[in-house]
Amino acid sequence: QVQLEESGGESVQAGGSLRLSCLASGISVDRNSMGWYRQAPGKQREFVALVTSAGATNYADTVKDRFTISRDNAKNTMYLQMNELKSEDTAVYYCVVLRLNYWGQGTQVTVSS
Repeated sequence: QVQLEESGGESVQAGGSLRLSCLASGISVDRNSMGWYRQAPGKQREFVALVTSAGATNYADTVKDRFTISRDNAKNTMYLQMNELKSEDTAVYYCVVLRLNYWGQGTQVTVSS
């Protein structure tokens, strides 16, 4: 059974940083392309970042140069380092195994200006 557990979301001030974690079980993070999506209130879920099984990364233009996706294979965990946070980054952030379409429950990030 595949489970994805996000953590690390909290309320921060604009300009601050957070690191989100996605602990995976039942699946190996290094053998799958995985990503982060987010959904702000009243908006559709949108792509944030992904890392392929080969280690290639891709980012939405809105977060490029501020967010960094990574993974720790030994901990079977994927991360999203978020710097220079803006109020428009406020959303629920979801971890996803892309090809298999497994999703976590999400973690709330709130950025106040």
